[in-house]
Formats: sequence, C-alpha cells, structure tokens
Amino acid sequence: MKLLVLGAGGIGGYFGGRLAQAGVDATFLVRPRRRDQIASNGLVIESPLGNARIAARTVVAEELSPGYDLVLFTCKAYDLDSAMDAIAPAMAGGCAVLPLLNGLAHLDRLDARFGAAKVMGGTCQINVGLAPDGTVRHMEPLNRVLFGERDRSKSARAQAFADALAKTTIDSTWSEDILQDMWEKVAFLAALAATTCLFRGNVGEIMATPEGKAIVMRCFEANVAIARAEGHAPRPQIVEWARERLTKPGPQSASMLRDMEAGKPVEADHIVGHMLSLARKHGIDDTVLAMAHTHLLTYEARRAAGRA
Repeated sequence: MKLLVLGAGGIGGYFGGRLAQAGVDATFLVRPRRRDQIASNGLVIESPLGNARIAARTVVAEELSPGYDLVLFTCKAYDLDSAMDAIAPAMAGGCAVLPLLNGLAHLDRLDARFGAAKVMGGTCQINVGLAPDGTVRHMEPLNRVLFGERDRSKSARAQAFADALAKTTIDSTWSEDILQDMWEKVAFLAALAATTCLFRGNVGEIMATPEGKAIVMRCFEANVAIARAEGHAPRPQIVEWARERLTKPGPQSASMLRDMEAGKPVEADHIVGHMLSLARKHGIDDTVLAMAHTHLLTYEARRAAGRA
C-alpha cells in the first residue's frame, strides 16, 4: 500500500509516523515550514510506548501527483475545504480517503467532492499534540484507530490498510460497522468538548463542583438520545465506559479546550453545532449543547476581533 498522510501534526504525525517507522510506504503532505522541520530533525515522536526519530518522506502541495492507494486524512474540520483541495491531485484513479476527523459532518462534504465510493469511515482515540519544535507528544498509552467501509463490505483496500497497521504498535480495529463506532465516539466527544469548553476546565475541576456531574451527564444523555434517533444507539458497554471517563476526576479535557486556551480556531459547528442541530431535529434536550455552542461562537467572534 502506498499511503499519503495529510499533515504531520499530532494525529497524522503519530499514526503516520508509526506506519513509516514500521516500513510502510508513507509520504506526508505538509506545508513548507513543517517540511523543513522534518528535513532537519526527522519526524520526532515522544510516547510512553517508545520514542522515535523517523526519516519521513514529505511532499508539499505543489509537488503532489497521483499514484497513491489511500490518503490518511487528519485535518481539523475548519481546514476541510483547503485540505480537500490539497489532496485532490492524489485522488485520481483508485485512491481512497480515510478521514480521522472528529464528528460526522465531514462525510457528506467528502462524498460530494470525491464520491461516496472513495470515502471510507474512520475514527481514532488518542491524546496527542504537536509541540512548537515539531515534536509529536503522545501523552498516554491509548493509541487506537478504527476503520472500515461504510457499507460494511470487506474491501481489498481495507485489508491492505489492516495489513499495514499490523506491522505497527498501533491498537487497530477493522470495524464491521464503522458508522456505529463513529456515532459512539461523537456521543462521548461532543459531551466532553461541550462541557470542558463551556466551563473552561478539565473533568476533575468540573466534577469538584456541586452541579458538574449532573450537567455533564445531561449533555451526554442527550447525545446518546441523538445517536439512537439517528439509528445508531450506543452499545451499553460503550455508554458505561463514556460515563466513567466523563465523570472520573482527573486532568482529562477535550482538545478543543486546549485550542481555546491557546487562542486557536475551534471546531464549534462541526461537533457541538452539528449535535445541536440534530437535537433540535429530533426534539431532544438541547440545553447544554446550546449553551456550549453559544460559548464557542462567542469565543470565535472575539478571536476574529483580536480579543480572545
């Protein structure tokens, strides 16, 4: 399999880096500054599962040409249009795209641009970020990728990607129902993002307040109801896992909160806003989602005005 990895930030740098480290034919589509970093220092990963410095192959958008089998698509939702433009030259022939974005709203836009037959389903679970010096910092052992065809078929491209992942230390699952997995993740993530951003605090800090647990659970239960109404009721064991992770005191927060604290753009509409629209579509309690979305949009307005 010839793999193109969009970006070499936290998610792309970690998963793409582990694939390259294992000998998979992987090329990273990056901006010129990131290319220079990697050329000078290698693709550096710091992880409890082992550090690495990888002589990664890179390409910039102006040099990209066809010939890839799969694009590992790891942008943020607010960069979706420019990211689709960037990978377009590689999408010729039989090349497919495997998005690892949070949420679900990107699938319709990828389908419209490249055709649904070329768009796989995927999600990941990892706590990772990119340091200013270009180091990919993996903060805890969790490093899981789930992927599959949205029509639940057993395709040759999914088999090839499964074979590539098997060479690595990545915890991977070739899902029999990837849309179910994606819905289960967004039910959890939208609650984590909504509440940690709304209260500007981590799970431990929210749980230390008198009403914190009840508010977080109100948001999560609304998300579960949305997933159920959309035909993807989360499985009981996933619901219990999510409840524990959302209420267990500790430093966990959403990456969206970290982006806010750093003054960066946020995926307000793509995750929280999308779930809010579905809550209203199905007549489900939208109280916490609406407050969180309003908070995020206010932040974005203040950021645009230079006051965030």
